[in-house]
Amino acid sequence: MAAGTRVVLDPVLSCGPRGLSPCPQCAAGETSRCDHITVGDLAPGLQTGYCADTGGGWAHTMLAHRDQVQPVPAALSDEQAVLAEPLACAIHAARRARLGGGDHVLVVGAGTVGLLVLVALRALTAATKITVVAKHPRQRDLASDLGATTVVSPDRAASALRRATRAFMLRPERGQPLLLGGADVAFECTGARPGLDMATRSVAAGGQVVLAGMPTAGADLAPVWLRELELTGAYASTGADDFATALELVSTADLGGFVGGIYPLARWRQALDHAFGAGSLGTLKVAFDPQRE
Repeated sequence: MAAGTRVVLDPVLSCGPRGLSPCPQCAAGETSRCDHITVGDLAPGLQTGYCADTGGGWAHTMLAHRDQVQPVPAALSDEQAVLAEPLACAIHAARRARLGGGDHVLVVGAGTVGLLVLVALRALTAATKITVVAKHPRQRDLASDLGATTVVSPDRAASALRRATRAFMLRPERGQPLLLGGADVAFECTGARPGLDMATRSVAAGGQVVLAGMPTAGADLAPVWLRELELTGAYASTGADDFATALELVSTADLGGFVGGIYPLARWRQALDHAFGAGSLGTLKVAFDPQRE
């Protein structure tokens, strides 16, 4: 790859970047499942930015292995290209789901992860009905524009899904409502306990819950046990194939407005303030541009 080529980074530090022979997972192409994240030529760390030897995106320079970089087509803008990695993760999550024609899908959360999962579901799966739970007005507008069948606020999600799927709603003494019936597959895209509780309580018996957001707190797993649900993790992406699909899809999907704030590195405090308040401010993605002064 020639010097000066624009690239996007797959941040997973698998066997290739670590200078190791492929573990069974990497040999199978499942680099996000690498067994060697603590050994090899690099310090322990799951990803670039979380490893002492690589640096990260909050610096003017960082280190990356050739296996981690994918060239950006000339027709793509930087604002489109910066969405390729999160879209690759969303594509991986969508591909982890067991979806068939006519399935009803619930997407809990409509930040960057949730909306890109919606984009991937519409482009790559046979799901026909997609209910998106969105907290903020701008998120609701974008979810509708991107093809959600129904968009609801968290406080109305259970009732809306009950009507849409003709489920029966139980209201336990503790916790959120529980549907008998409900969606076929749910994607949890917030990482917060209320979102995971909603997902596990809104899927029909024998259904699937895909964890697309990184869980940050414990959850009530009683519905998983009671309704015999399948919990499926979806961490990062599987490398070149997901990135190739992401780069193609980001060039055709209407993702204008996703990047709502671009900051020079010197204004990192303002960037973090913006990111922490992104939902209420109507912003999805906040990015750094090291070339800006």
